[in-house]
Amino acid sequence: MPVSLENPTLIDQINALLPQTQCGQCSFQGCRPYAEAIASGAADINQCPPGGDEGIRDLAELLAVPPKPLNIEFGVHKPASVAFIIEEDCIGCTKCITACPVDAILGASKYMHTVIASECTGCELCIAPCPVDCIIMQPVSPNSTERSREQKSAQAKRRYDARCLRKEMEEAEKAERAKKRKLALLKMQAAKK
Repeated sequence: MPVSLENPTLIDQINALLPQTQCGQCSFQGCRPYAEAIASGAADINQCPPGGDEGIRDLAELLAVPPKPLNIEFGVHKPASVAFIIEEDCIGCTKCITACPVDAILGASKYMHTVIASECTGCELCIAPCPVDCIIMQPVSPNSTERSREQKSAQAKRRYDARCLRKEMEEAEKAERAKKRKLALLKMQAAKK
């Protein structure tokens, strides 16, 4: 059911129903682009393995379309899990930190890293870049404080949005430093003439 992209409210509603793992399994670069694709009719409601059948039912209800099974072309729904770093094997390369869409990994270059389990969305994006295969997925502990799917999604979205804002600020600062260096170089060159 194609819907106008000018309706941000619908896109926001769709996005709010997605798990906010930003995993890309749906073939889009995150949950918001997938929500936009659903709203425009470019993607189907059954492409999100982390959302599973429950997520598909919620999307179907919102869009007033019949639910359908998860399209296994995009993966299979798995039980909730979190990344775990085998600390004695970690070499501190920071590749997992860079890959984490919700800043749930702490560490510094050449130092051991660790995962903040309560913040990890289980997206698995940190596994592939690890050069020493020290990251494994573990099931979410049944003893962990149980939050609703909506609460987990909202928390993951806040962390993802905060990370995006931080990255934008870092890029702006980097551009400003480059601009200042260029101006200083131009001034030095002009002074030599």
